[in-house]
Amino acid sequence: MSRSVLITGAYGGMGRAAALRLRDNGFRVFAFDKTVGEAEDGIVPIQADLTDEDSVQNACRQVREQTDTLFAIIHFAGIYMLDSLVEMDSADFERIFRINLGGVFLVNKMFLPLLQSGSRIIITTSELAPLDPLPFTGIYAVTKGALDKYAYALRMELQLLGISVSVLRAGAVSTGMLGVSTDALDRFCEKTELYTCNAGRFRQIVDRVEARSVAPERIADKVMRILHCRTPRFAYSINRNPLLLLLNILPQGVQCFAIRQILKTK
Repeated sequence: MSRSVLITGAYGGMGRAAALRLRDNGFRVFAFDKTVGEAEDGIVPIQADLTDEDSVQNACRQVREQTDTLFAIIHFAGIYMLDSLVEMDSADFERIFRINLGGVFLVNKMFLPLLQSGSRIIITTSELAPLDPLPFTGIYAVTKGALDKYAYALRMELQLLGISVSVLRAGAVSTGMLGVSTDALDRFCEKTELYTCNAGRFRQIVDRVEARSVAPERIADKVMRILHCRTPRFAYSINRNPLLLLLNILPQGVQCFAIRQILKTK
């Protein structure tokens, strides 16, 4: 019998590429998402809202009806948000944490009984997770940084059960998320009352970072390698941006000065 995996965000760009790659390599994929497609050979759609505990419990029951073990849980579900930390709505602040961090927590908690020694959990964080946050992308970076730290703490615990936890720190990937980030920046530039000129200059930086995107199939390849690795390490990075890395080599005081010079108003 083929081994089963659960993929959250399975109908987004990275999730879909991973679902197809795993299916083509003999895995049965439970494709978990808020909006799903039709059932396919080797891919079982599981419609659920990962921010709703009852919905996740129902999804778990659906999976249990077809298997009593999962070889892996692979997390791609998440949202991008770009805003000022002093101008954003409180509801948006809570929502991004509930999805990017809370959803991973709920799925892992509910589906843990289906994992066994030798199983894996892969959590997609971001190349920003271990870096110092930049202005306006701070809220996204903070949630991914918290998710990265959660994943390490989970790895420390689940190693005692023989379960491996790894993070995938992906940089810019050619999915619909790039369009979302661009749209989010456009909306921010229009609504902000504090950083109008600064935000316009920040758009130039975002465009340069996103110009170095990779295909989602690169992410799927990395997932396959992690699943086949005998002893997966904790962190795997893909498409790290050299400008961001260079900035983070600098002392934090120098970083702040550099950003202030780049984004300051005339």
